[in-house]
Order: sequence, then C-alpha cells, then structure tokens
Amino acid sequence: MASEFYLEVITPERTFFQGNVEMIIVDSLDGELGVMKGHLPMVASIAIGTLKIKQNGKWKEAAINEGFMEVLPDRTIILSHTVEWPEEIDTRRAQAALERAQERIRQRRSMTEYYQSKAAMARAMSRLKVKKRYNLD
Repeated sequence: MASEFYLEVITPERTFFQGNVEMIIVDSLDGELGVMKGHLPMVASIAIGTLKIKQNGKWKEAAINEGFMEVLPDRTIILSHTVEWPEEIDTRRAQAALERAQERIRQRRSMTEYYQSKAAMARAMSRLKVKKRYNLD
C-alpha cells in the first residue's frame, strides 16, 4: 500500500516488530509523537509509555520503555530497552514492581534512588495501563 512505511522495533533481547505500517504513535519526552509515511527525517527520544501501531487499518498497542527513534520518509527504527505486547505483561509482577517503587520513594534514601524509583514506577504503571486496556486478566 502506498501510504505505508517500514517499521522496525528492536530491544536488546529481540526484534520486537518488523513490517509495513500505516502510522505509529509513541510517547516522546515532549509528548505524543505521530509518524506517517513521508515524515521529515528526525531523531527523537522515547519516554516510558505506549507505542501504538496502525497496521491493516487496526491499532495495536504495546508498553515501551525509554529509547530512541530514527524517522526517515520511508522507514522508522525504534531502539528501546523493552517493549511488550499486552499479552506478554505479567500483571502480578508489574503490580509488585509498582509497590516496591512506591515504597522506595516513601523511604527517600538518596536523589539517585528517588529518580530510579520514579522510573521503575512509571514503567510498572505503563505496563498495567496497557494490560488493563485490553482486559487480558
């Protein structure tokens, strides 16, 4: 289809996604960023949140961790620490991670630990949000 572009999403453990898509929406440090075929070339930082992929007229959503994205007119490459489809998310594990992060934030031992805990909390909340949206429990 003429309005498609090639998307590749890569994590250290696997190639998460490869294929032609119509559009993507990803959380960046400046807010949501949408990409379609013909987008101006750019590089962007990806924030903890969601990656939405429109393929064959249907949207799919995944939880995504921090990373980078290179956008070219006919292809986009995303490099991220982790990306998970809703069915891959373990709700109990994500809930436990959220609770651990919240407890570490309450203890306020150091600024470094505070920022690490805030990031862990954001990752867990992103996973739980994606999982809940698809009612897979």
